[in-house]
Amino acid sequence: MRLTALALAVALVAGPALADRPQAASSPWGPDDQIGRLNLMTEASRAAVLARIAGGRVYDLGVEYHKDMPSWALLGDPTYQMWMTHTPRGTAVDNVLDLGRAMHERVSYSGDAVLMYTHTGTHIDALSHFGLDGRIWNGFHADQHQGDVGWKKGGAEQIPPIVARGVLIDVAAFKGVEVLPESYRILPADLEGALARQGVALATGDAVFIRTGRMRHIDDARRFMDRPPGIGLAAARWLVEGQGAMLIGADNLSLEVFPVETPENWVPVHTYLEAEQGVAIMEVVDLEALARDRVYEFAFIGASLKLRGASGAPMRPIALPLRPIASAASP
Repeated sequence: MRLTALALAVALVAGPALADRPQAASSPWGPDDQIGRLNLMTEASRAAVLARIAGGRVYDLGVEYHKDMPSWALLGDPTYQMWMTHTPRGTAVDNVLDLGRAMHERVSYSGDAVLMYTHTGTHIDALSHFGLDGRIWNGFHADQHQGDVGWKKGGAEQIPPIVARGVLIDVAAFKGVEVLPESYRILPADLEGALARQGVALATGDAVFIRTGRMRHIDDARRFMDRPPGIGLAAARWLVEGQGAMLIGADNLSLEVFPVETPENWVPVHTYLEAEQGVAIMEVVDLEALARDRVYEFAFIGASLKLRGASGAPMRPIALPLRPIASAASP
């Protein structure tokens, strides 16, 4: 796991001369844009997806937060912590509300606090998470736009509620395994094959979710984190430039394969998606129930916490199965 972290660090500092490197892109949505391809959502696109909801089961795509959950502690980030700030017995002894011990002994008051890295559990990355040469999406630079309490541009508070067509690409099922092998790099051919097997085609503006099967190890933090399978740069390019994906998510904690690949143009998947393409990334998305029920097309609905200046935020998204387009107007 430490070697994995080292590989990421090396990928971020090594590479060809600055002039040969890709740069953070300017947004086609204007100089003030901070959400990138989430601009593909419109009132019409949201209404079209909501009109096709088939009803029935709601799929919860979020995971539970607890002290033993997988985290980026290997990179030095804090693990999820929770502690009681008030307990019924302590409140009675301290008389914190000045109501008298008798009242506090009858009314049991509890409170708690949490501490965690913002990229813990089911979450979405803000476009400030990964950049290139000090710049993030739309050219915002750390020297001008990053303060002591977070980014002043591209922070998590900018992420809008997301309502979009969601598509599951079950690569593990396509490969005939419950979980993809360690460090398996998902290629465009894997995505194409899985979609063909499922009978689903992608469309511009989709929220695409890739199942590696790694969620089956969510209760074993070390196994979940160690050398995860994930997409490579070629697959990321195919999804965005070839298929028009608006958001890309996965059931692992890295989206991309680890150790990260070091392609000739130097850019890891995160920097390509966020800094060059303005694509939202989600990780630790629970896709197991969707895969079990073979729900490959759904209304994806999710809203993240509006953490001002943060590079990411927790989210508890849901999925609702869609009717086929041909029957969308049927009662």
